[in-house]
Amino acid sequence: MGQLPPDEATPPLSHPFPVGGLSKRKPTRFALKPDADVRAQIAQELGLLELVSLRFSGEVRPDRSRDFVMEGRMDAIVVQPCSITLAPVRAELSEMVLRRYLADWTTPEGDEVEMPEDDTTEPLPEVIDAGHVAIEALMLALPLYPRAPGAELGEAVFAAPDVEPLRDETLKPFAGLAALRQRLEGGDKE
Repeated sequence: MGQLPPDEATPPLSHPFPVGGLSKRKPTRFALKPDADVRAQIAQELGLLELVSLRFSGEVRPDRSRDFVMEGRMDAIVVQPCSITLAPVRAELSEMVLRRYLADWTTPEGDEVEMPEDDTTEPLPEVIDAGHVAIEALMLALPLYPRAPGAELGEAVFAAPDVEPLRDETLKPFAGLAALRQRLEGGDKE
């Protein structure tokens, strides 16, 4: 999560901390606030209409003998297309970010591996990139289906010619069972 594989391109926002250069006694603080050009590149990469603002600040601090922890806060204002009308939808996002980089990380092996409960831990890389973590935190915080005010998903009805289309109300099998039950229990007084 906190580092890019060597075969991937450098992300538009990069703020690397070589692990060998990090203090073993005190935190290393950072505050990222990319300019308009970098925000435009991030917006394009994430499919946003606009990334109005982005701020990621926090610290990388030593933990135990060889591990590190990154803790910070990501704040952003984004504009996404509405998932129904494609109209611009503005959202303010704020997320706390926590990553634990473990020197003694062991990758689980086997055909079927369970996902660990703690999704904040990962292997300690040679370089911890706060910019990459900021983009990842932004990506995870984005609304999946943004909706413009008043946008509603109407009922789509498809059927071949001369065939009655199926509608939501005809696909409710338990509604008919409830009416049958009521009649069998003598509740139908018609």
